[in-house]
This record gives sequence, structure tokens and C-alpha cells, in this order.
Amino acid sequence: MILGVIPARGGSKGIPRKNIRMIAGKPLIAWTIEAARGSKLIDRFVVSTEDEEIARVAKRCQAEVVKRPDMLAIDEASIESVLQHVLTLIEADTVVLLQPTSPIRDQGLIDKCIIRFQETNADNLATGFICKFMEYGTYTERRQDLRGFFYDDGNVYIIKPELIRQGKRCGGKTEKVITTREQNIEIDDEFDFWVAEQVLLKQLKKSK
Repeated sequence: MILGVIPARGGSKGIPRKNIRMIAGKPLIAWTIEAARGSKLIDRFVVSTEDEEIARVAKRCQAEVVKRPDMLAIDEASIESVLQHVLTLIEADTVVLLQPTSPIRDQGLIDKCIIRFQETNADNLATGFICKFMEYGTYTERRQDLRGFFYDDGNVYIIKPELIRQGKRCGGKTEKVITTREQNIEIDDEFDFWVAEQVLLKQLKKSK
């Protein structure tokens, strides 16, 4: 079974109550729930949260909710431990991690990633972009000539359950899917939130 997991804890330091804050007319988490519901390949998906208000919002968006223990909702808790908890409740062959802080996904992106994961027999997969940021003074090449490195954007992760049970997110064979700049937006602060909302509003206008 292909299981989607949307982690959404209540305690957000940068933007209070971020996961259910309204953005482009919907709670932030709703965009990711709708993307999961739109996948043709995900068999089941859940929202993992300790927060009752987030749980109510998720259920209104037709998502199944898994009650997360409070000890897995603190700042120090790893995403691996959250996924491990879900796997103690639900058996899965493949785990698709979808973070609500990355709300912009092209239609079909999740399924495209799942197909790539299956075709390449990867241990794990992530979406992202080629980053060419380097510390000032550490390079002499033109930016255009820098090779860069793959930077995961937080949008879609696919992981084999056996890795998760070992407390890992990456195995021996990693696959990567390059996404567009708009899909790379990950909300960490108020500026990110504003940028993401402008993109979502533009997409809504275009769809009409």
C-alpha cells in the first residue's frame, strides 16, 4: 500500500498556528490535503497531529487524522519519529511524505514522483532544485558556471518503510525530481507566506 502522511503539529514558532492559517482562501493544510486526495496512486493518506483544532480542520477537508503523541510534537522531535509512529498504526509498502508548508504542487506531481520511485527501484526520492548558493569568498567562478547541488524543497518525499523504521530518510539509492521555482517555495516565515499566497492566487485566477 502507498501511504501518504501529512505532518502538522500545532506549535509553530515562526508563524503561529501556521498549518491552519488562511492562505488564498483556504487553511494552509487544505492545499496539501487536496493534493493528496487528487493523487491516483496514493491508496490512503493521513494527517498526523497532536492539535485538536488542526484535526478538526483536516477532517473538514475530508482527511483521516492520526493522533500524534505530545512527545512527538515538540521542537526536538524528528520527522522520522513521526513517520515511525504512523507505521506502528498503519502497514505500508511505500510512504509519501507531504509537508503542508509546501502548498504549491502542479497537478500530477505526486503521481509523477511515485512512478519515478517505482521505475527506478529507489530507496528514497525527493523533489527540489539545483542550488548554486555558496558562501561569499569561497568561489571564483561565474554563477552560471557553478555546478551547484540538489537541494530538497520539502514538497514531496517518498521513502521505503524499512528506512523509516531504522530512523533514516535516505538509503543507498536516492532519486531526485526537479520541480519548478514556484513549487520550490517552502513557508518558514512571513515573507515566504506572502510569496506563496501570491503564487496560489495567480494559479487560481489562471484556472478560472
